[in-house]
Amino acid sequence: MGIVKIFYKDDCPMCPAAKKLKDNLRDMNVPVDDYNVGTTDGLAEATYYRVMALPTILVEDDAENSVGEWRGNVPHIDEVLSAVQGA
Repeated sequence: MGIVKIFYKDDCPMCPAAKKLKDNLRDMNVPVDDYNVGTTDGLAEATYYRVMALPTILVEDDAENSVGEWRGNVPHIDEVLSAVQGA
């Protein structure tokens, strides 16, 4: 199973939908890491993943290969689950 990484910022107008996606995925026992790019640690992680738009949602397999990404928008939960299950 893959892992979902969600990058957001508190003052981002589209990020509440990304946070809701995070909560829904966690309720389904999908592993999710979330990063607030308004913090030093979150910004460092975002730099590593070349996050240039918020929100950004990435899905990686166990070997940390990208199997799905959405930059600047929030996908439907079914799209994310499909990427996670394919990982």
